Amino acid sequence: MSTSVPAPPRPTTSRLPRRWVRPILVANLVAEVGIVVTGGIVRLTGSGLGCSTWPECQPGSFTPVRTPESAYHDLIEFGNRTLTGVLGVLALLSVWAVVTTWPQRRRMRRVAYGVLAGVVAQAVVGGITVRTGLNPWTVMFHFLVSMVLIGLSTALVRGARDDASGPGELTVHPLTHRLGWATTGVGTVVLVLGAVVTGSGPHSGDADTPARTGFDPRFVSWMHADAVMLFVGLVIATLVAVRLTSTVTSTRRAWDAVLYVTVAQGFIGYVQYFTGLPEVLVLLHMLGASLLVVALTWGVLEMRLQPV
Repeated sequence: MSTSVPAPPRPTTSRLPRRWVRPILVANLVAEVGIVVTGGIVRLTGSGLGCSTWPECQPGSFTPVRTPESAYHDLIEFGNRTLTGVLGVLALLSVWAVVTTWPQRRRMRRVAYGVLAGVVAQAVVGGITVRTGLNPWTVMFHFLVSMVLIGLSTALVRGARDDASGPGELTVHPLTHRLGWATTGVGTVVLVLGAVVTGSGPHSGDADTPARTGFDPRFVSWMHADAVMLFVGLVIATLVAVRLTSTVTSTRRAWDAVLYVTVAQGFIGYVQYFTGLPEVLVLLHMLGASLLVVALTWGVLEMRLQPV
């Protein structure tokens, strides 16, 4: 007489309550935008070397060492570094949320891991930036990596709305979809040229030893402006094409948002140029760049039913 042995219980994955998933992903996106703003504050207040080394703030101390000469610069720079730690925690939570909620969605998992890897890379690039005395090219790269992370984080938030494992049907005509990607490509060029403009202008990040690219600020500003004009035309063309071919209202609303952010960003850019680059407007322009990445990413992904 044989007796059956019960099968061992299958391992279960510790799942995050579904109601917490989207708030975590949104918090991650907000923090990614927030660190661009705090990084702008570091730059505009000349606090880039408030912490003189990395990973320590001051030699022998991971926290600021208060001196009369440090004023507020070390506190501002240390606050920005602290936010990087918060980003790391949110990136880890985002990976956990995605892996446990959608274990079958490879694209979502890859994007989540990409955000986590990017946060680690940003910390390293930030350290290199400090150790090279705020080299303008590493500062620009630091900013552009943040733009990539904002795009990836936006994709996570957008993807959390769907449960499909792969891209679905287009909500617009295929040519409109290609036009949307072309517009995004030109938008990337605009962001890169904008970073070059900042790296060539007066706000170096360190009031004592300003490091600039050496380019003529006026020339690179007008190059940036020309790219913006092309981008605005493409945004309008894409919006018209979306309105003519879209099968869902959410796609039209997404590209409406792209146009609104683009117009606001262009207005701030021209005003700051003709008013001598006041710090407040430069900071708003950096925030606008982050929001433009959010809007563009969302707009392109809304051209499919299940984008991620």
